[in-house]
Amino acid sequence: MNLNRRKIAKFALAASVLALVGLADSIYLTIHHYTARPVPCSIVEGCEKVLTSRYATIWEIPIALFGAVAYFFALLWSILTSAGKAVFWYAFLLQTSLMAAYSAWLVYLQWAVIESFCQFCLLSAFVCFALFFLAVIAIFVSRQD
Repeated sequence: MNLNRRKIAKFALAASVLALVGLADSIYLTIHHYTARPVPCSIVEGCEKVLTSRYATIWEIPIALFGAVAYFFALLWSILTSAGKAVFWYAFLLQTSLMAAYSAWLVYLQWAVIESFCQFCLLSAFVCFALFFLAVIAIFVSRQD
């Protein structure tokens, strides 16, 4: 295994770990939505305001559930990327770019429209951006062969 291949394997592992963090975060928020329990917000104030806003659901389905599905597929792509095939990294990049773009929109809504922040939502946004940048860097490194 050459140096770049080892680096790519490390990127795949890091992406898998991040996808698991995002999946856990999204499942946590989805469970809280369906059980109607308040989400403890210890870092920032405003979780309940964000999570009960009209932007928190699409067709009465919590966006956290859509996030869980997206993170599940990101996890699958990250596992497949460990095979070293470029096509999997490009698919992963496509998905994570869409996730990051949507997360940017949601952060904007928290900041400019809702005027409150949810730490769990911000964690998800951070994970989306981290996954996107990992994909970009991994593709760049893989092209250095």
